[in-house]
Amino acid sequence: MNSIPCMIMRGGTSRGPFIRMSDLPESLEARSQILLDLMGAGHPLQVDGIGGGNSLTSKVAMVGPSSRSDADVDYLFAQVDVSERSVDYTPNCGNMLSAVGPFSIETGLVSPTYEQTRVRVFNVNTQRIIECLVPTPNGRVAYEGNTAISGVPGSAAGIQLSFLDVAGAKTGKLLPTGNVCDHIDGIEVSCVDAATPVVILCASDLGVDGHADPATLDANSEMLRRLESIRREAGLRMGMGDVSQSVLPKPILISAAAEGDATLCARYFVPQRCHKALAVTGAIALGAALNLPGSVANRVARDAGRLLEGQVLEGIRIEHPSGHLDIRVGLRDGNPRDIARVSLIRTARKIMDGHLFYRVADALN
Repeated sequence: MNSIPCMIMRGGTSRGPFIRMSDLPESLEARSQILLDLMGAGHPLQVDGIGGGNSLTSKVAMVGPSSRSDADVDYLFAQVDVSERSVDYTPNCGNMLSAVGPFSIETGLVSPTYEQTRVRVFNVNTQRIIECLVPTPNGRVAYEGNTAISGVPGSAAGIQLSFLDVAGAKTGKLLPTGNVCDHIDGIEVSCVDAATPVVILCASDLGVDGHADPATLDANSEMLRRLESIRREAGLRMGMGDVSQSVLPKPILISAAAEGDATLCARYFVPQRCHKALAVTGAIALGAALNLPGSVANRVARDAGRLLEGQVLEGIRIEHPSGHLDIRVGLRDGNPRDIARVSLIRTARKIMDGHLFYRVADALN
């Protein structure tokens, strides 16, 4: 059997192996075969690999030095399917990104500075820069701390992520269809591309409770069928072509927030199952949509009294099945279509450092 050095890390509400790009073959096909074997793809429990039988724990981060002057490291994300033997390199994962900074410092890709280290990450998937501020007291990565995030037990050291120029991450446009709202299958939707392309619609328009738990939503086969049909049509209108074999765009069902200090309630799909929390990139896309007058998200928040007509929201709290996620949106000159950065706090943890074994013969040749 072959082996490959890696760290298993939790980043935000996700978990997976972190691997140096130089330890993987350049061939996309050979690389994918290794990832499939490492994760145990093709079995619902991923019993023959390290995947956890869930999309949140079937992710891989590949990191290497960057040749760009504005970045320290390159980060390539891969979503490995649980039940099918397929790898998708089109999406980004902001939660896994939370651990890219610590991994880069731990493996010597970035030299730490005293107290706090800035790691500039170029996300290969979206061609965007993210700044990560990692606590490094005495020049060592700190994992212990008092920051708690929904969906993760306990607390850890806070890591600030700032996503720069998020608009048009995949399609090149904040509004890929050219409209703030579109109608698909008789339902009003907003197709937005900010950090990741999404299609946003009201849960009530699909006849479901927007506060329902993921298991309840996943059991509603008719709703899932219709949601997938809407997602595929949205992909076509967003210029992404046939998205039946891609996880993008991601659908988000929204409803009025239940808690008084929250802006909106969201159920994020990945894309055929409901996320047990909320993807960072999904939260960023919602934050962008909330500030677009006339969007589905903007209307739901206004109707619930969480947003005034013409108001620009910088601080946004989004409810999700495991709690809430807070983001801060920075606009240039208050222009809701010109997003300079979106920032949030996540945590990470180093779980294992060693070698993973795989059975792909001659994959590295």
